[in-house]
Amino acid sequence: MGGSLLKPVILIGIVYAILKFVVPNIPGSAPLPSSLIFLYLMLTTTGIVIFATLSGESKDAFWGPIQRFLTGENIGGLQALRYAVLILFPLLVGWQTYGNTATSDAPPAENRTIHPAPPGEYTGLSNPVAKTPESIMQGKGFYAAFCSPCHGNFDGKGPAARGFSPPPANFSDPTTIAMLQESYLFWRIKKGGVGLPIEGMPWKSAMPRWEVELPDEWIWKIILGEYDGAHQSPRTWE
Repeated sequence: MGGSLLKPVILIGIVYAILKFVVPNIPGSAPLPSSLIFLYLMLTTTGIVIFATLSGESKDAFWGPIQRFLTGENIGGLQALRYAVLILFPLLVGWQTYGNTATSDAPPAENRTIHPAPPGEYTGLSNPVAKTPESIMQGKGFYAAFCSPCHGNFDGKGPAARGFSPPPANFSDPTTIAMLQESYLFWRIKKGGVGLPIEGMPWKSAMPRWEVELPDEWIWKIILGEYDGAHQSPRTWE
């Protein structure tokens, strides 16, 4: 039984380790959200099942041990393990369900702020790029290349948006960038989700830090393009 299932288990473990511990340490990358890791693991599992059922022989070799374990047929000393799995698995599912749905009077572990204050060196920065049609056009071009896969047409509905939780920001919503100064956007684009302080939980996103790939001038132009494309204006102190 163990031999036929050992390789798939090892493969799933390797995929999880790469997604959880290797990918976040790649330069320019960021930690993947748990929902995306779960999606990749499900895709890996689906691929394993499809490969294992390509022929009748491989199908029997893959499903046979699982079926015998669940029915208790010819598993010898594994009966105790079978009973433990059949008892503990429903209990675990019930405990997880209860823990996710039960109300609690306990305060949050830390203060939570949707838009935490940026570090001092980013506070009060002004956009050094002049707001000209050329700069806005260039900014929209950079946005299309680097930002639109997630943020879409400034509406947070890019082709990759469904794989992220929390979802990418909708810049057309008046409660997003219209409430923020340009210096705040510069900080968020430059440092990404990993640059948020602890009070930014649970709004930490998988947005990468772009400080390596994008020069500061490009980031400022992207900000001009974002505001123009979303038909918003940055917040200013009057």
